[in-house]
Amino acid sequence: MTLEQAQQQVDEWIKTVGVRYFSELTNMAILTEEVGELARIMARTYGDQSFKESDKDREPGDEMADVLWVLICLANQTGVNLTEALEKNFEKKSMRDAQRHKNNEKLL
Repeated sequence: MTLEQAQQQVDEWIKTVGVRYFSELTNMAILTEEVGELARIMARTYGDQSFKESDKDREPGDEMADVLWVLICLANQTGVNLTEALEKNFEKKSMRDAQRHKNNEKLL
């Protein structure tokens, strides 16, 4: 699935099953909440925290998909083409960081 297809599928789902988009501000708050849920699972899976019983069945991939879903909603609501935005971001990073990471002693 491409980013464009994902944006189209989320839009179709929202308009048929979800009735309508939540407001942009509500979706921004939901995105923050979903990132927090992902952080909790990452801290328990790869960090030093132990799992709570309520977190044991949660999967990082599912939490990442929740983050992506809400991000796609926000992109759709604000007219952002994520494919174009990501391509521009690659160009920006490639120009700005062409030698930066290669010269970073911490990464060697």
